[in-house]
Amino acid sequence: MKLYLMRGCLPAAALLLLASCQGQSSSSSSETAASGSQSQSLSSDTASVPSPADGITPALIRQHIKMLSSDEFEGRRPFTAGEEKTTTYLATEFKKLGLQPGPDGTYFQAVPLVEITGMPAPTATVSGNGKSLTLNYRTDYMVLTEREVPAVAVSNSPLVFAGHGVVAPEYGWDDYAGLDVKGKTVVVLINDPGNAGTDTMLFKGKAMTYYGRWGYKYEEAARHGATGILIVHDTKPASYPWTVVQSSNGGAKLHPQTPDHGASKVALEGWITLAAAKRLFTAAGQSYDEAYAAANKPGFRPRAMGLNFSTSLRNKITLKTSKNVVAVLPGTSRPNEYIVYSAHWDHLGIGPAIAGDSIYNGALDNASGCAGLLAIANGFVQAKQKPARSIVFLAVTGEEQGLLGSAYYAQHPLFPVKNTVANINMDGLLGFGPMRDLTITGYGQSELDDYARAAAKEQNRYVLPTQHPETGSFYRSDHFNFAKVGVPALYAKGEFDSRLHGKDFAEEQGKLFEAKHYHQPSDEFDPKADLRGAAQDARLLFRIGQRLASETTFPQWKEGSEFKAIREKSRPVQ
Repeated sequence: MKLYLMRGCLPAAALLLLASCQGQSSSSSSETAASGSQSQSLSSDTASVPSPADGITPALIRQHIKMLSSDEFEGRRPFTAGEEKTTTYLATEFKKLGLQPGPDGTYFQAVPLVEITGMPAPTATVSGNGKSLTLNYRTDYMVLTEREVPAVAVSNSPLVFAGHGVVAPEYGWDDYAGLDVKGKTVVVLINDPGNAGTDTMLFKGKAMTYYGRWGYKYEEAARHGATGILIVHDTKPASYPWTVVQSSNGGAKLHPQTPDHGASKVALEGWITLAAAKRLFTAAGQSYDEAYAAANKPGFRPRAMGLNFSTSLRNKITLKTSKNVVAVLPGTSRPNEYIVYSAHWDHLGIGPAIAGDSIYNGALDNASGCAGLLAIANGFVQAKQKPARSIVFLAVTGEEQGLLGSAYYAQHPLFPVKNTVANINMDGLLGFGPMRDLTITGYGQSELDDYARAAAKEQNRYVLPTQHPETGSFYRSDHFNFAKVGVPALYAKGEFDSRLHGKDFAEEQGKLFEAKHYHQPSDEFDPKADLRGAAQDARLLFRIGQRLASETTFPQWKEGSEFKAIREKSRPVQ
């Protein structure tokens, strides 16, 4: 999940040729402009949206968030006692509601993973051009490996600057053109050329494409045979501080189990701070600012830095099985067609203490989404009219480790992908009251936008495309893996216009959460949080599911969506 919090009333906010799914920015959206008049009457528009008797209440959501984010659940990290408590709690709650287990008769889907606990050397050395630099682990850089080997040593690996590390034929872009990186370590910039630069004609402009994601950069470096890759972390374009890189990449990391045991991956995957990167370029006799500018212009060519990089790490390797949690409300007349609601149950577990607290509780990220999942399940159970299509509730593992549980489900679906009508994903339900907007991440991609608009109208709300497409949020939660296999996916929530406090307040809270609480122990449950907005979002998503469940048609991807062809291959348009 990415954006917003529960503490102090504050949550706010691989397909090689993927283009951007971010949709339009606020400056290009006619709906955004039209919403301006709606936000002028805040002083007289402070009432909460009426709550139907559908069982979706702030009190119920509060109850589940409080439990799932308590210290008892130890931060809900996979492969820990926290996982067992969390998955048991979710399965028990689903069973209490009378929901059926998955097709194998259990409420669990086994997800085989490998846990690699890296123990890096305390320093890395950089030498060449008559210079020698020492970089400190955690302070200057973070490294890990996906190779299932006892130790990795990189010795005097030549450093090469490869721009953004992107090969995008459809944009006429190749940062590896003419470059042999075998045995070398590539230094690359965060994000993609359009997103990071000032030329809005490059790629999708401000809206990040999949080429800007770190997972893609790792994969591309591996395809070219690099020994290692270091991504330059810059807080502003990343949208999160270095502390997030530290908390997300240190210690034990989970990866999918692969037949080659990770041998096809680069030996060393890592990040380097902007300050450390500038030191490297200075030692290379080059200007970081000039290199950055060149990397964001067509015709960029990679360049050797004349420096060698050395470091090592030891690994503890554990093969284990985590769990997705699944429950089903069978449809009355079309039970073999499915609407999947999803939320990830995992967070970061117990980690380095910050201000004396070492439990990364993850109240907003994503106990709130699981609470919404349970509340919506309660709504369907209580509804007098039962759904014609089957409703699937899926709580997935390993999102914080790279969307692992949803990726496994997408490749090993419990219900046929071609008969899956839609995915509705929840990742971070807000805690500062009712919202006037419904922000859709990936706006313009599918007809689910129209369903969302109709449901928003019922609550006197308006639809917005995501206001920060540069953060690449479409690629940072579990709906993405459903989209990758062609299932229309919706990721929408109130985010940018507080009904009580306005747009500036909502924006301010989002920035505060990202800077101070995202992936930190301070993402904790706050008993004073106003969860009317969370209930409002859950109810809206429930209404969308009700409508989808009553129909016989399937929502489609829109023209221009990169997922349209994938869907039509598995389910041709009639």
